[in-house]
Amino acid sequence: MKFVTLVVSCLIGCISYTYAQQPVYKDAKQPIAKRVTDLLSRMTLEEKVAQLQTMHAGRPKLDDKLFNNTGRLDSLFKNGMGMMNPAFDETMEQTITARNRLQDYMVNKTRLGIPIIFIDEAHHGLVQRQVDVFPHGIGLSCSWDVNLLEKIYTHAAMQARVRGTSLVLAPVVDVCRDPRWGRTGETLGEDPYLCGMLGSAIVRGFQGSNNGIIAPDHVGATLKHFSGHGQSEGGSNQSPANYSLRVIREAHMEPFRLCVKYANPAGIMASYNEIDGMPSHANKWLLKDVLRKEWNYNGVVVSDWFGIDQLWNKHFIATDQKAAALKAFNAGVTTDLPYGINYRHLGALVKENRISTKSLDSAVARILELKFKLGLFDQQQPIDLEKAKQNAANTEGHQLALKIAEESMVLLKNAPFGNATSRLLPFKKDQYKKIAVVGPMAAANLLGDYSGLPDKNISLLEALRNKAQGAEVLYAKGCRITANGDSISQNNYQYIDTIIFPTAAENAQLIDEAVKTAQQADVVVLAIGENEQLSREAWGPNHFGDMADLRLQSQQEDLVKAIVATGKPVVVYLMHGRPLAIPWVVQNVPAIVDGWFMGEEAGNAFANILFGDANPSGKLTITYPRSTGQVPVYYNHKPSAHFFDYVVEDKTPLFPFGHGLSYTTFTYSKPRVLMANASTAKKGSLSSVEPAGNKVYGTVEVDVTNTGTMKGDEIVQLYIHQKVSSVTRPVKELKDFTRITLEPGQTKTVSFTIDASKLAFWNADMQYTVEDGVFECLVGRSSADVQKVDLKVGN
Repeated sequence: MKFVTLVVSCLIGCISYTYAQQPVYKDAKQPIAKRVTDLLSRMTLEEKVAQLQTMHAGRPKLDDKLFNNTGRLDSLFKNGMGMMNPAFDETMEQTITARNRLQDYMVNKTRLGIPIIFIDEAHHGLVQRQVDVFPHGIGLSCSWDVNLLEKIYTHAAMQARVRGTSLVLAPVVDVCRDPRWGRTGETLGEDPYLCGMLGSAIVRGFQGSNNGIIAPDHVGATLKHFSGHGQSEGGSNQSPANYSLRVIREAHMEPFRLCVKYANPAGIMASYNEIDGMPSHANKWLLKDVLRKEWNYNGVVVSDWFGIDQLWNKHFIATDQKAAALKAFNAGVTTDLPYGINYRHLGALVKENRISTKSLDSAVARILELKFKLGLFDQQQPIDLEKAKQNAANTEGHQLALKIAEESMVLLKNAPFGNATSRLLPFKKDQYKKIAVVGPMAAANLLGDYSGLPDKNISLLEALRNKAQGAEVLYAKGCRITANGDSISQNNYQYIDTIIFPTAAENAQLIDEAVKTAQQADVVVLAIGENEQLSREAWGPNHFGDMADLRLQSQQEDLVKAIVATGKPVVVYLMHGRPLAIPWVVQNVPAIVDGWFMGEEAGNAFANILFGDANPSGKLTITYPRSTGQVPVYYNHKPSAHFFDYVVEDKTPLFPFGHGLSYTTFTYSKPRVLMANASTAKKGSLSSVEPAGNKVYGTVEVDVTNTGTMKGDEIVQLYIHQKVSSVTRPVKELKDFTRITLEPGQTKTVSFTIDASKLAFWNADMQYTVEDGVFECLVGRSSADVQKVDLKVGN
């Protein structure tokens, strides 16, 4: 018995001794800061530099050839690695197998066992196979539904994490003020406040919190692209954003500030463009003075793909990779995407005393802190393939995709056809015996740039054939937009670079066939717009996406005119990634539904709206120009802008920001102000994060009544304008909004709190402050349909 007791005592002692010898960084009970400090103290210079580098999973390919070559594997990864970028051409099984093998190497074969972060794109769903794909950014923003967006990106986060992804390069919160830009569809629109609020909801969905903590089964989010990326010269991707400091701060930096304040994302990506001669990847004022010091942001700053390379091969402010690495690192870029080829020089720069050990440690600490926050050190079990398959088979994503598509589609126009007294939409049951579905966007549901590949993807044609039971659904292509496919092949996930347009003669034949089909029908659904080749990121010498002409391309307007000439009632469905200049269509077609790239359930959502099973409630988040020559045109312009009409064109937009119709009608009472005589805030500069402690100045109320016969959602919008100020101010700025549901005859009172964050701006001395004066509070259904009431601040 004594012997047994002695053995047990020895075992306990050995275990206790072993536990006591466990490094602090491996102890999950220790604070993250203490674990980071301990791990840093154990790392060599080479291991530190490796944490700031990244690699692309496709180069080298993570296959048997690599993992069976120990020498090659060690040469690449023996010092560890910060992050691994995705390979887009793999199956789920291939991705998970490769990630498990690489993570096993990192944890068990490297000296310190530091795990790697696997990155993915997730703009509107995870960019992998067998995933759920939601509406493109500009599409889902038209829902204005903060709560639903948070749910959608919670779902996307779980789909990502179950496959081993722990950091996503999303959301895009760039303010788009030039629809010629090919990345317009990725954005959340033209308004800084709306981009910031919707972006914050997306970050909270991804991360599962609003304070920077990354919840289990969630991922870190990365804001893109800081800053000014959405208003480049000529609408050309990566071109300069040479605007005043006030415009950069109030328009382009504001969504990022709001996201940092309300959601605290894990990462922020620097933008390609320059501001006042300084590319963002080398802009110390932007990445350190504002982001770190002014906003107190503590996350990682990642480069855009090859953004650091561009400092020496495009912007020419550095002589080579090493010089570019020095500029980017000193400016505040934490890590180098996608291959880390510039930051491989950091070790030499430290040895040359051009980068201090303290600065290097600070950057490495941010990467390590993120890895601890993600739980990578403490959750080291392999990725479960069966669990990932079960997640992919879950139908919850389809339901979310359908709901957001129904909420996001915008009814742009709904008028009676001919001498009818009722509006064309919605279709009544058994109203039409033959429905012609015509157009290049009818038979294939395009998803847009940066899209995953869903198992389910419903086209308009398929959905209408399923929906219109008892009616014959005819089909004609009408015309082709491009002659060599769309943009991404659903079979091999390969991009199409060179764009080839069909000949006018080829399309003329298709138009003739479409007219014959339309003549047989009682009503025509005409699906037109842009395919993914015409609306995408321009990133190569033969891969374009920006447009100098916003009109319908490839004889589509000829198709519309020919179908209208048949005398049949026509409903136009728009599938596209940017606002289009379509004045003839708007003038001559009675009903238009804007569907953007609306995700995997686009067809079903449109069918539900067409037949009245869903009531459209989306509102535009970007202005529609009448012509390309009217660009730039956005609602929150200065008083002197658009002051005169053009010689041959109206200065007003085709459709204003916030526009969107419903099958029911809503009336607004005159808005009311409470506490209108509240005292002014303290004089002087205010914090740009919490101006005046967010002092409350008043409350604006309005009663909204559903005066129609159908249940519906209304998006109530609050705009503010200061009548007289020290510098010119926009004619109106969105400062709050809410989405409400009303039964027929129901009234709800909507209340908006007017605090300092809604009134503050950068004054003549570039101080962020609230000035005394009279503020117009404008409430209504769109930026062009509001009622105003004054609120006075100060004496």
